[in-house]
Amino acid sequence: MNRLLSFVVILASLALLVPGVTQPILTLSGTIEKSELTQAGIEHLAEGSPNAKEMLSMMSSMLGLDTIEGEVEVFQKTRSILGTVEELYHSGNILVAALVGLFSIIIPVIKLSFMLIQQLPISRQISNKMSLLTNFIGKWSMADVFIVAVIVSYMAGNASAGMGALLNTQANFEVGFYYFSAYCIFSILSGILVNQTAKNRAS
Repeated sequence: MNRLLSFVVILASLALLVPGVTQPILTLSGTIEKSELTQAGIEHLAEGSPNAKEMLSMMSSMLGLDTIEGEVEVFQKTRSILGTVEELYHSGNILVAALVGLFSIIIPVIKLSFMLIQQLPISRQISNKMSLLTNFIGKWSMADVFIVAVIVSYMAGNASAGMGALLNTQANFEVGFYYFSAYCIFSILSGILVNQTAKNRAS
Protein backbone atom coordinates (compact mmCIF):
# COMPACT_ATOMS: atom_id res chain seq x y z
CA MET A 1 0.00 0.00 0.00
CA ASN A 2 2.82 2.41 0.92
CA ARG A 3 4.60 1.60 -2.33
CA LEU A 4 1.47 2.25 -4.40
CA LEU A 5 0.84 5.55 -2.61
CA SER A 6 4.47 6.58 -3.15
CA PHE A 7 4.16 5.71 -6.85
CA VAL A 8 1.00 7.82 -7.24
CA VAL A 9 2.47 10.82 -5.37
CA ILE A 10 5.70 10.70 -7.43
CA LEU A 11 3.68 10.60 -10.66
CA ALA A 12 1.62 13.55 -9.40
CA SER A 13 4.88 15.43 -8.69
CA LEU A 14 6.08 14.84 -12.25
CA ALA A 15 2.69 15.84 -13.64
CA LEU A 16 2.77 19.11 -11.67
CA LEU A 17 6.37 19.86 -12.63
CA VAL A 18 5.57 20.04 -16.36
CA PRO A 19 3.12 22.98 -16.17
CA GLY A 20 5.20 24.36 -13.30
CA VAL A 21 8.12 25.03 -15.64
CA THR A 22 6.23 25.67 -18.89
CA GLN A 23 3.37 27.89 -17.72
CA PRO A 24 3.94 31.56 -16.78
CA ILE A 25 4.94 31.98 -13.13
CA LEU A 26 5.07 35.76 -12.89
CA THR A 27 3.82 38.87 -14.64
CA LEU A 28 5.61 42.13 -13.98
CA SER A 29 4.11 45.42 -15.08
CA GLY A 30 5.58 48.88 -14.68
CA THR A 31 3.88 52.27 -14.72
CA ILE A 32 5.10 55.86 -14.44
CA GLU A 33 3.08 58.84 -13.26
CA LYS A 34 2.46 61.16 -16.24
CA SER A 35 3.43 64.26 -14.24
CA GLU A 36 6.69 62.63 -13.10
CA LEU A 37 7.43 61.57 -16.67
CA THR A 38 6.95 65.14 -17.85
CA GLN A 39 9.29 66.45 -15.14
CA ALA A 40 11.90 63.83 -15.97
CA GLY A 41 11.71 64.81 -19.64
CA ILE A 42 12.25 68.47 -18.78
CA GLU A 43 15.26 67.67 -16.62
CA HIS A 44 16.74 65.48 -19.33
CA LEU A 45 16.30 68.10 -22.07
CA ALA A 46 17.61 70.94 -19.89
CA GLU A 47 20.52 68.99 -18.40
CA GLY A 48 23.37 71.39 -17.61
CA SER A 49 21.33 74.48 -18.46
CA PRO A 50 19.32 76.08 -15.62
CA ASN A 51 17.80 78.68 -17.93
CA ALA A 52 16.50 76.05 -20.33
CA LYS A 53 15.02 74.12 -17.42
CA GLU A 54 13.23 77.22 -16.19
CA MET A 55 11.82 77.98 -19.64
CA LEU A 56 10.68 74.41 -20.22
CA SER A 57 9.07 74.30 -16.77
CA MET A 58 7.23 77.54 -17.55
CA MET A 59 5.97 76.19 -20.88
CA SER A 60 4.94 72.93 -19.18
CA SER A 61 3.00 74.89 -16.59
CA MET A 62 1.32 77.04 -19.25
CA LEU A 63 0.22 73.95 -21.17
CA GLY A 64 -0.95 72.26 -17.97
CA LEU A 65 1.46 69.36 -18.36
CA ASP A 66 2.51 69.59 -14.70
CA THR A 67 -1.03 68.84 -13.55
CA ILE A 68 -1.63 65.78 -15.72
CA GLU A 69 -2.96 62.88 -13.71
CA GLY A 70 -2.82 59.17 -14.37
CA GLU A 71 -0.20 56.60 -15.20
CA VAL A 72 1.47 55.32 -18.34
CA GLU A 73 2.25 51.60 -18.62
CA VAL A 74 5.82 51.36 -19.87
CA PHE A 75 6.25 47.60 -19.87
CA GLN A 76 4.60 44.29 -19.12
CA LYS A 77 6.49 41.02 -19.02
CA THR A 78 5.24 37.50 -18.37
CA ARG A 79 7.67 34.61 -18.05
CA SER A 80 7.74 30.91 -17.26
CA ILE A 81 10.79 29.12 -15.86
CA LEU A 82 11.49 27.62 -19.28
CA GLY A 83 10.97 31.01 -20.94
CA THR A 84 13.42 32.59 -18.49
CA VAL A 85 16.02 29.93 -19.35
CA GLU A 86 15.61 30.76 -23.05
CA GLU A 87 15.81 34.51 -22.39
CA LEU A 88 18.96 34.11 -20.29
CA TYR A 89 20.53 31.96 -22.99
CA HIS A 90 19.74 34.38 -25.82
CA SER A 91 20.97 37.35 -23.76
CA GLY A 92 24.39 35.70 -23.36
CA ASN A 93 23.99 34.49 -19.77
CA ILE A 94 24.62 30.88 -20.79
CA LEU A 95 26.02 29.69 -17.44
CA VAL A 96 23.08 31.15 -15.49
CA ALA A 97 20.63 29.66 -18.01
CA ALA A 98 22.29 26.26 -17.61
CA LEU A 99 22.13 26.44 -13.81
CA VAL A 100 18.48 27.49 -13.80
CA GLY A 101 17.62 24.69 -16.22
CA LEU A 102 19.68 22.17 -14.23
CA PHE A 103 18.21 22.91 -10.80
CA SER A 104 14.62 23.63 -11.81
CA ILE A 105 14.09 21.02 -14.56
CA ILE A 106 16.80 18.37 -14.99
CA ILE A 107 17.61 17.53 -11.35
CA PRO A 108 13.93 17.30 -10.27
CA VAL A 109 13.13 14.98 -13.21
CA ILE A 110 16.14 12.74 -12.46
CA LYS A 111 15.34 12.64 -8.75
CA LEU A 112 11.68 11.74 -9.30
CA SER A 113 12.65 9.14 -11.92
CA PHE A 114 15.02 7.44 -9.47
CA MET A 115 12.29 7.48 -6.83
CA LEU A 116 9.87 5.86 -9.30
CA ILE A 117 12.39 3.12 -10.09
CA GLN A 118 12.70 2.41 -6.36
CA GLN A 119 8.99 1.60 -6.24
CA LEU A 120 9.28 -1.07 -8.93
CA PRO A 121 9.84 -4.73 -8.05
CA ILE A 122 13.65 -4.60 -8.35
CA SER A 123 16.42 -6.29 -6.42
CA ARG A 124 17.50 -4.85 -3.07
CA GLN A 125 20.97 -4.08 -4.50
CA ILE A 126 19.58 -1.89 -7.29
CA SER A 127 17.10 -0.34 -4.85
CA ASN A 128 19.95 0.58 -2.48
CA LYS A 129 21.90 2.18 -5.33
CA MET A 130 18.83 4.16 -6.39
CA SER A 131 18.34 5.22 -2.78
CA LEU A 132 21.93 6.48 -2.52
CA LEU A 133 21.56 8.45 -5.75
CA THR A 134 18.22 9.88 -4.63
CA ASN A 135 19.67 10.94 -1.27
CA PHE A 136 22.62 12.58 -3.03
CA ILE A 137 20.34 14.52 -5.38
CA GLY A 138 18.05 15.31 -2.44
CA LYS A 139 20.75 17.59 -1.05
CA TRP A 140 19.79 19.99 -3.85
CA SER A 141 16.06 19.69 -3.15
CA MET A 142 15.65 23.34 -2.10
CA ALA A 143 17.60 24.67 -5.09
CA ASP A 144 14.46 24.72 -7.25
CA VAL A 145 12.77 27.08 -4.78
CA PHE A 146 15.88 29.27 -4.83
CA ILE A 147 15.72 29.32 -8.63
CA VAL A 148 12.21 30.80 -8.55
CA ALA A 149 13.51 33.58 -6.27
CA VAL A 150 16.37 34.20 -8.74
CA ILE A 151 13.91 34.44 -11.64
CA VAL A 152 11.73 36.94 -9.76
CA SER A 153 14.78 39.06 -8.92
CA TYR A 154 16.08 38.84 -12.49
CA MET A 155 12.78 39.92 -14.00
CA ALA A 156 12.38 42.79 -11.52
CA GLY A 157 15.93 44.03 -12.04
CA ASN A 158 15.70 43.70 -15.80
CA ALA A 159 12.39 45.54 -15.91
CA SER A 160 13.44 48.50 -13.76
CA ALA A 161 16.89 48.96 -15.33
CA GLY A 162 17.48 52.60 -16.13
CA MET A 163 14.15 53.83 -14.76
CA GLY A 164 15.13 54.38 -11.15
CA ALA A 165 12.58 55.69 -8.69
CA LEU A 166 10.19 56.79 -11.46
CA LEU A 167 9.00 53.26 -12.06
CA ASN A 168 6.17 51.72 -10.07
CA THR A 169 6.31 47.97 -10.48
CA GLN A 170 3.56 45.47 -9.75
CA ALA A 171 4.04 41.70 -9.68
CA ASN A 172 1.32 39.10 -10.08
CA PHE A 173 1.82 35.38 -9.66
CA GLU A 174 0.50 33.32 -12.55
CA VAL A 175 -0.79 29.76 -12.76
CA GLY A 176 2.70 28.27 -13.25
CA PHE A 177 3.75 29.50 -9.80
CA TYR A 178 0.96 27.52 -8.15
CA TYR A 179 1.75 24.41 -10.19
CA PHE A 180 5.41 24.70 -9.21
CA SER A 181 4.51 25.26 -5.54
CA ALA A 182 2.29 22.18 -5.63
CA TYR A 183 5.14 20.22 -7.24
CA CYS A 184 7.47 21.26 -4.38
CA ILE A 185 4.94 20.06 -1.77
CA PHE A 186 4.32 16.75 -3.57
CA SER A 187 8.06 16.27 -4.07
CA ILE A 188 8.69 16.63 -0.32
CA LEU A 189 5.82 14.24 0.40
CA SER A 190 7.27 11.80 -2.15
CA GLY A 191 10.61 11.81 -0.34
CA ILE A 192 8.94 11.09 3.00
CA LEU A 193 6.90 8.21 1.56
CA VAL A 194 9.88 6.70 -0.29
CA ASN A 195 12.01 6.78 2.85
CA GLN A 196 9.21 5.17 4.84
CA THR A 197 8.81 2.46 2.20
CA ALA A 198 12.57 1.80 2.21
CA LYS A 199 12.55 1.44 6.00
CA ASN A 200 9.63 -1.00 5.86
CA ARG A 201 11.40 -3.03 3.19
CA ALA A 202 14.63 -3.16 5.23
CA SER A 203 12.88 -4.30 8.42
